[in-house]
Amino acid sequence: MDAEISDGDRKLLDLEKRNELAMQSGGVARLAKHKQNGRLTARERLDVLLDPGSFVEMDRFVTHHCTNFGMSDQKILGDGVVTGYGRINGKLVYVASQDFTVFGGSMSRTQANKICKVMDLALKAGAPFVSLNDSGGARIQEGIESLGGYADIFSRNTLSSGVIPQITAIMGPCAGGAVYSPSITDFVFMVKNTSYMFVTGPDVIKTVTHEEVTKEDLGGAITHSQKSGVAHFATEDDKHCLLMIRELMSFLPSNNLDDAPTLPSKDKPNRICEALNKLIPENPKKPYDMLQVITECVDEGYFLEVHKYYAQNIIVGFSRFNGRPVGIVANQPNVLAGCLNIEASRKAARFIRFCDGFNIPIVSFVDVPGFLPGKDQEWNGIITHGAKLLYAYAEATVPKITVITRKAYGGAYIVMGSKLLRSDVNLAYPSAEIAVMGADGAVNIIFREEIAKAKDPQAERAKLTKEYETKFNNPYVSAELGYTDEVIEPAFTRKRIIDSLEMLKNKRDIIPPKKHGNIPL
Repeated sequence: MDAEISDGDRKLLDLEKRNELAMQSGGVARLAKHKQNGRLTARERLDVLLDPGSFVEMDRFVTHHCTNFGMSDQKILGDGVVTGYGRINGKLVYVASQDFTVFGGSMSRTQANKICKVMDLALKAGAPFVSLNDSGGARIQEGIESLGGYADIFSRNTLSSGVIPQITAIMGPCAGGAVYSPSITDFVFMVKNTSYMFVTGPDVIKTVTHEEVTKEDLGGAITHSQKSGVAHFATEDDKHCLLMIRELMSFLPSNNLDDAPTLPSKDKPNRICEALNKLIPENPKKPYDMLQVITECVDEGYFLEVHKYYAQNIIVGFSRFNGRPVGIVANQPNVLAGCLNIEASRKAARFIRFCDGFNIPIVSFVDVPGFLPGKDQEWNGIITHGAKLLYAYAEATVPKITVITRKAYGGAYIVMGSKLLRSDVNLAYPSAEIAVMGADGAVNIIFREEIAKAKDPQAERAKLTKEYETKFNNPYVSAELGYTDEVIEPAFTRKRIIDSLEMLKNKRDIIPPKKHGNIPL
């Protein structure tokens, strides 16, 4: 005869059953359907994102309190989101992973409370917050309560901004009010073919404007990584997305009071980059790939590009010099000749402000002939958008190092991390052309009358252009004025940047006391 089960054992069995029930999420059938096309479940995603065995779940047994429309008979443990904390590369992070198998991951008052709890803990602990979004939107049965839940999350996103890194992965649908939380966070990841974001969906658009568009074209990963710039990364599948988040986290500090983690590097700090001596074309009108300059001088040639497919005339991303993380901003001569336009200005300004907020030094590689001309640029506010980039560079107090590889003309020269915007170290290659404008344009303005009176205007223009280039389109006038600290042989780029970072590692800079500045928006 079996011995009677003790009260303590009975309670343990009850706990085990509840845990098993919670792990079933929306049920076996819904889990199986969700995993079609290689998608991972909410908990499987956390298994990939976090270090093995590090996840601690919170609020596993929470259920909603809605009684409308028969919801009181449909209660599932966890209520559509898995929350808690764990570690990425040993670093504490707080997480929320929405579960589409439970009411389509829809946002309820209870789900919002769970998310807000871990967001509050992340802010108190000074740890990053990562949100894995997979939701059909607000839970309609709860009405305005679900909207109130979104508002609470938005408020916490805003208060945490600049204090702890916030990262969002869109791993399914994200529509209506749900899109605003991701847009407030620092980095947005999307998954090709399975995730999308939009304020109003295709059906509403068709009704109101009579336009027909698919979800993918309207708000898919490719659309938001190439056209709108809402997404910073477009990934191949769920696993790739989560591994990319882990990679990004290796460059970031836990909070705004910490320094970004320095990792050991096998790359010698004094390595000479001989290839850079021949990379810049002698013809100033010939393009080249600035990515080659970057990968040639950073640790082990590794560069994590951010916003890779958006505004490709400017490059931003993370690398390391002698193990120390830096944010890199660089003009790309291969696209629009490296001109600054509205999209490039916004892209770079946001990245610079993130780096400055989290103590990551900024290294700029400059080859910019100016701002992109045209009525579309003017009518859409290039003045204001260009000022965002100016504002971001001038406001930043982290170490700022600028390398001018070739053209640096006019206002675009000032905007791109010039000494005039409080940059700490400004270097230039012998090929640098630092001037108000290109020689052709300058000669046509200054010597208009002389050229018109000349017997051979074309020869006179060529002669004057050559004289102007010799006198002004070089780095030495700027060096004489102290706007350029040193003209260097390109091969020594890596060494001089590392020397400068070491020299500036204890930099302290301040801005006037204020509540906050009024960045041009």
